Amino acid sequence: MDWQQWTGLAVTWLVMLIGTLGCVLPAVPGAPLVFFAAVAHRLYFGADQSVNNVVLGIIVGLMLFSLVLDYLATMYGAKKLGATRYGIIGSIVGGLVGLIFFNIPGALIGPFVGALSFELIGGKDWKTSSKAGLGATLGLLGGAVGKVACSFAMAAIFSVNVLYRLF
Repeated sequence: MDWQQWTGLAVTWLVMLIGTLGCVLPAVPGAPLVFFAAVAHRLYFGADQSVNNVVLGIIVGLMLFSLVLDYLATMYGAKKLGATRYGIIGSIVGGLVGLIFFNIPGALIGPFVGALSFELIGGKDWKTSSKAGLGATLGLLGGAVGKVACSFAMAAIFSVNVLYRLF
């Protein structure tokens, strides 16, 4: 490996690290950033010195899985602790509003407040609505853990494949 390949690999790993951190930090696209780092490496270095098509396919699959997992985990958490359709919609609205206006704290508290508020509007009592909000928050955290795991797996598969092909 020459200096250009080492530099390219280091930059790709840095972008992948930022993407993995983006799975828990708002405003950073997370798993898609890890995927685009792998694609950029492949486009720059070509098929001979980067990941092969099978590995790119696996990385695409993991990226799509992480996006679906994030969405479903929040809904599942809310539903598991008694949320109705109102609570699920509220958790999504609350998460978006919280993220836009209050950044990281808002992204964590927003789903709880949204599910709680929408359940109260839908006619549920305070206790039931609070459980729905807690479920939405726990689902959000579970989804974040899953996204981090998928991003880490994507980076690891990329790294093993590239290093194996270069040596």
